[in-house]
Amino acid sequence: MSKLPYSTKDVHYDNDKFRHRSHFKVISQSLTNSSTRISCANCSLGKLLMLLLISGVACLFLMNKSSPALETNSVHNATFTEFTEVAYQRPPRLWRRPPRLPPRLTPDEMRKKDSSLDDSKWVLRQQKVKEAFNHAWSGYKSFAMGFDELMPVSKRGTDGLGGLGATIIDALDTAMIMGENDIVKEASSWIEKNLVSRINERGQVNLFETTIRVLGGLLSAYHLSIGGNNSTNPEMLLEISKVLGDRLLLAFSSSSTPIPFSDVYLKDKVARPAPDGLSSTSEVSTLQLEFNYLSEISGDPKYYSEGMKVLEHMRSLPKVEGLVPIYISPQSGQFSGENIRLGSRGDSYYEYLIKIWIQQKNRRDTDLKYLYEMYTEAMRGVRHRLVRKSIPKGLVFVGELPYGAQGDFSPKMDHLVCFLPGTLALGATKGMTKTKAIESNLLSNDDIENLKLAEDLAKTCFEMYEVTSTGLAPEIAYFQIKGENENGPHGGNTSSEYLNDIIIKQLDRHNLLRPETVESLMYLHRITEDPKYREWGWQIFEAFEKYTKVESGGYTSLDDVTSVPPPKRDKMETFFLGETLKYLYLLFGENDVLPLDKYVFNTEAHPLPIIGLVDEI
Repeated sequence: MSKLPYSTKDVHYDNDKFRHRSHFKVISQSLTNSSTRISCANCSLGKLLMLLLISGVACLFLMNKSSPALETNSVHNATFTEFTEVAYQRPPRLWRRPPRLPPRLTPDEMRKKDSSLDDSKWVLRQQKVKEAFNHAWSGYKSFAMGFDELMPVSKRGTDGLGGLGATIIDALDTAMIMGENDIVKEASSWIEKNLVSRINERGQVNLFETTIRVLGGLLSAYHLSIGGNNSTNPEMLLEISKVLGDRLLLAFSSSSTPIPFSDVYLKDKVARPAPDGLSSTSEVSTLQLEFNYLSEISGDPKYYSEGMKVLEHMRSLPKVEGLVPIYISPQSGQFSGENIRLGSRGDSYYEYLIKIWIQQKNRRDTDLKYLYEMYTEAMRGVRHRLVRKSIPKGLVFVGELPYGAQGDFSPKMDHLVCFLPGTLALGATKGMTKTKAIESNLLSNDDIENLKLAEDLAKTCFEMYEVTSTGLAPEIAYFQIKGENENGPHGGNTSSEYLNDIIIKQLDRHNLLRPETVESLMYLHRITEDPKYREWGWQIFEAFEKYTKVESGGYTSLDDVTSVPPPKRDKMETFFLGETLKYLYLLFGENDVLPLDKYVFNTEAHPLPIIGLVDEI
């Protein structure tokens, strides 16, 4: 029987079926088993000599027998130590081992690693927002300090809100949240030296605008200052809040109904209705968060009492599935006209129904339960009466009923309506995350539908930015709907998927640096924890930086977002510092900063603590 081609030693290899034999064994076995092997291999001495010969050849082949280092050292008579250190080199490998892979991370470790990288990205982006705030403030401080607003292009100030230095007060709590203590000191110092005299000397102010921007800003700064910010004097802020609050109460006491007049004349200490005799529904119903908190911290119930009379009265008025007209008469106490919309003059009525209910934790299930019921009914009405889809791509939007429930539907949607996704999400989960609310079985059918609508509308609001040439939204958009062939100009971004769904008319193309979309993105990111809302917010911020930043300081509103470069409007609204940049900063930051289950933001983004949780904050 002939010999097997492998030596018997190979049998003892571990897993030898799959392991390669050494090259030495392959060569030696091939030679010893070849039919041409020499006859001396039959003797033991011949085998030994053969093996020695093969070993020598292999060693010579493997050793670097003509090392340049060795020759060099020999020529220079190197010492033995130098010779051994330099001349001896590891024989080169005839084949490479596979590279060593790093240890494989567990799924949890991978998530932590990705989260860490993501966190650092958003820290940097949040810093960019802070830099934008500083740039906005520097322009205001340089050219308009003490005025209500900055005109950044013409580098001057203007008083469009009664001359109370509205930008200073609107921006104060944003600076506190961002930790910009130098700005906090500058703003607080101005308020302490000037605001009371301004209140006593100035003329006409709008009740609504002064309450949400000035009173709301003072109250928020008061709360944040007692929480540990040493750059402000909380007692001073409270005293000025009471002075202003008392003057604004004139709008209530001057009216013969629970509906207040729209205008207050500060110096004369009187209040009057608007020239047409009407008040906006949103304006008279968007005062209560501020007045309620002023009563809470001052110990005087009069502010709460006057503010809540408005909503108690509105509770009894006729509605269309919870929806209300945008005007109301202080003389009759009745709604005026039939125009129903969630844009200007209607928007924050619905926002404050749910937010006041959330604010008053200890009264939610007792005397304020009606607010939650009014909100729930109204959102059902929105879904039934006002929500439609555009064609051809099916964007969900909220339209208007300009002639009431029996009139035609208008596919018009103000940018102001983009507050609604955030409010819907807040009303659904009451500030907790969607995941936690579902796990705790806390979502009703209405909540689930409202949360779905919130996410759909947030996408539409973002696409109102994406569809334009500048990446910034117009003030008003119209949507193409089935049954109507309204042809109109588009936004200019021909790569947008929704170019044919959204119509932007000539007079609606301006952008005022409004906050409503980024406000909703902040709410939805915190509640759904979906990172896309942050990415959308970053795209919007980059567009603001690219097209609205004025090099000398400040940011400007625009006349036409569909053209590049866009013509400038020369106005930096106070809400750009008080709302837009604040919501972007919070969107890019940690969710435990001003958490939604402990704070409620007024319609000007001033955070106020939920009453009943004050000791916990």
